[in-house]
Amino acid sequence: MWTKPESLLIHSMAEFASLTLPVLEAADVRTVCEIGSEHGGNTRVLAEWLAPRGGELTCIDPAPAPEFLSWLRERPGVRHLRQPSLKALDTIDAADAWFVDGDHNWYTVYRELVEIRSRCCEQGAPFLVFVHDIGWPCARRDMYYAPERIPPQYRHPHSWDRGVTLGNAGTIDGGFRGMGQFACALHEGGPRNGTLTAVEDFAAGEPEAFLFASIPAVFGLGVLFERSHPHAQAIATLLAPFHDNPLLEKLEQSRLASYLEVIAWRDREAAQQATREEQAA
Repeated sequence: MWTKPESLLIHSMAEFASLTLPVLEAADVRTVCEIGSEHGGNTRVLAEWLAPRGGELTCIDPAPAPEFLSWLRERPGVRHLRQPSLKALDTIDAADAWFVDGDHNWYTVYRELVEIRSRCCEQGAPFLVFVHDIGWPCARRDMYYAPERIPPQYRHPHSWDRGVTLGNAGTIDGGFRGMGQFACALHEGGPRNGTLTAVEDFAAGEPEAFLFASIPAVFGLGVLFERSHPHAQAIATLLAPFHDNPLLEKLEQSRLASYLEVIAWRDREAAQQATREEQAA
């Protein structure tokens, strides 16, 4: 039986629960804001963790999946703002921790971090942010769910149809692609391009203020927190074994290469099937 490539792909921040939840515990977190709920995988993890602690969870997603909305109806204690993040952030208080996994492009992630920093400074709250997709393919290449929301001066030329592959800074017919769900920038690298670039540019604005850990697995997780965070040492101790871990990085590269080969196999099979149908017609 043919298995869809998508069913083989682990991609949720929920995969990091064995790391993120101990960090939340060490940081004495009681309020969390999640940007980008999608199917609700990580949302469920956070809600279950916060519930016995009397915590609060706010989710921001303008277009979540139906299964998330179905789950949400049974969780009245979880607040959902159905707005783009940069609008919703203007209306909420600071949280103890933030999970950023929405639109994966420089402008959105950079502005999200600026707004989160502003909320925290205004209300005297510590800054602790988990940013997903800081690895390939989004580290140095913008992806857009809604390009029209990105100001033209920050929006790269992009395609809804072409895909990307390892070792190629351009785009290809095939490869990892959105299949109409998202568009990708036509070129990798350069200024104001990609989520990791956004994190680096944000942190460069206060070069002595932050500590940053990069976990090179499941498309990459970045953890950005203040040096002055009251639990900075405990957070750093938990993250240190995973930061830029060469074994994790090698496993991630192998996983990505294997997944890209599965996509290529699927594409070849689809092309052959189309040829057979054309010849039979």
